[in-house]
Amino acid sequence: MKQLTPKQQEFYGTLITYIRKHFRWPTYRELADLLGFNSENSVTQYYNALVKKQHLKKDRQGNYTFTNPTDVWSVDKQTSKSIPILGEITAGAMQEAIEADLGEVTINDFFPKAENVFALRIRGLSMKELDLSTGDIVILSKTELKDGDVGAVLYNGETTLKRAHIEKNGLRLEPANPDYDDIVIEPGEFEEVTVIGKYLGHVNDRGLIKSPY
Repeated sequence: MKQLTPKQQEFYGTLITYIRKHFRWPTYRELADLLGFNSENSVTQYYNALVKKQHLKKDRQGNYTFTNPTDVWSVDKQTSKSIPILGEITAGAMQEAIEADLGEVTINDFFPKAENVFALRIRGLSMKELDLSTGDIVILSKTELKDGDVGAVLYNGETTLKRAHIEKNGLRLEPANPDYDDIVIEPGEFEEVTVIGKYLGHVNDRGLIKSPY
């Protein structure tokens, strides 16, 4: 990837912000209005520049995808909040709590063995039986998927969160909801599959839930 100019970075950031909020790509008119362009031709020029610099990809049908899909939902370590440890409290006999500055708890403390941790927001109910629903935040690690792992993959320009089964007949992506069908990817299409990340846990209105697997 080549470095973007400040204006190109603004365009790229606006694109990401819109997709995070609306779960879809903006129209050319919407992007032009958001960025104050007089013409949709300016949007085309910026799209072409981002493709040329390899931040976006364009297929034969004219659809755009991110070269690095985790850019859309990655957790910014500089802005993510940590939890302060304010002291000690006994779990045995009663005694006075001790106040002290003992540092902070971060995402790395919850998942100490995980590397390259990031998050995606869920849309859909195909993993309902794992207590994953629309609006939940799924926490992933950028690593390989083994047989039986739950993870996010990119295939044919689209992303999905499923349990991966590596079989003789190919890769089978299994939902956790009987209302949805398996997605079967034949061996010859493996090179078209990109592993986005392995499922570590998720956050919903009840708090942080770690993967039992």
